[in-house]
Amino acid sequence: MLNHKKNSLILEDGHRFAGYSFGAETSTSGEVVFNTAMTGYPESLTDPSYSGQILVITYPLVGNYGVPRAEAADSIPRFFESDRIHIKALIISDYSFEYSHWNAMQSLDGWLREHGVPGVYGVDTREVTKIIREHGVMLGKVVVDGDREPAEFFDPNRENLVAQVSTKSVQTFGSGKYRVALVDCGCKYNIIRCLLQRDATVTLVPWDYDFTTLDYDGVMISNGPGDPQMCRPTIENIKKGMALGKPVFGICMGNHLLALAAGATTYKLKYGHRSHNQPALKVGTNTAVITSQNHGYAVDPTNLGGGWEPYFVNLNDGTNEGIRHTSKPFFSVQFHPEASSGPVDTEFLFDDFMENIRMSKQQR
Repeated sequence: MLNHKKNSLILEDGHRFAGYSFGAETSTSGEVVFNTAMTGYPESLTDPSYSGQILVITYPLVGNYGVPRAEAADSIPRFFESDRIHIKALIISDYSFEYSHWNAMQSLDGWLREHGVPGVYGVDTREVTKIIREHGVMLGKVVVDGDREPAEFFDPNRENLVAQVSTKSVQTFGSGKYRVALVDCGCKYNIIRCLLQRDATVTLVPWDYDFTTLDYDGVMISNGPGDPQMCRPTIENIKKGMALGKPVFGICMGNHLLALAAGATTYKLKYGHRSHNQPALKVGTNTAVITSQNHGYAVDPTNLGGGWEPYFVNLNDGTNEGIRHTSKPFFSVQFHPEASSGPVDTEFLFDDFMENIRMSKQQR
């Protein structure tokens, strides 16, 4: 049972939302973002793309199915997207004091405490979301009642968040027929799972690693947090990779970086796209897909280099959701085809990537 100690979420525009503490009893600061998904908080909290952020969950009931067991398959935890919680704090409306699920290992409160991450419950998260949508993304801080040294507002995007969350060493997963170099900009584990299911050997490399020195059949650029402009070494390596002609597939941050390598620019969105049900249209068709998204920046495709074209577009606000080359096996998407806990409408893009690899190998 929680102790009902008071704490608050304070936004940089002066709004203050009083609530009660769960998780670690500590003050912190970060960028406040919201997520509209009804399920999947273990996956969201371990998603490296949320690094440096205070996550507001709009669905009113959180914690009712606890936290799953730390089981592994192919050396990868089955029910998480990384090896730790990446958010700075969690803001929710109602906390379920009791949890019930066949696979639950512990409570959400206990899990947050283990990782030193504070939470606030009893907050009108719909009102917080409304403020962010109208004002735009803003900084915030969680302050524990009575804390003599409350956290100061801090913008995590001033730092190279990709460098902070990326692997520090080269790792290999699986023993499939096709060799995929996976550039870790904040990679979700389900990207690796999706590749292993498609007969791939996956070599995970740091964000600034020159993957062109590897013997690989195709390269994937992962998702990740923060400002893509800070990843200049990755952009230069992508340019070198494209010069080799081998297939390239980018996801989320990978879409930003491939677009920057292709001559486009990126910009910060008003409040980002962070939900499970964003509709996207495949350009030139009537095909719409429902996607999971988590990003604060977008691509301006108007100055893409020759041979490039938009691939998908967001049906809510018209922003770019992907690019592709018209003659070479290079493409990327802003959404998450590996989405866990879903939706999985676009997982076929992994099949397209692997088909590009098969065709490329036949031509070499």
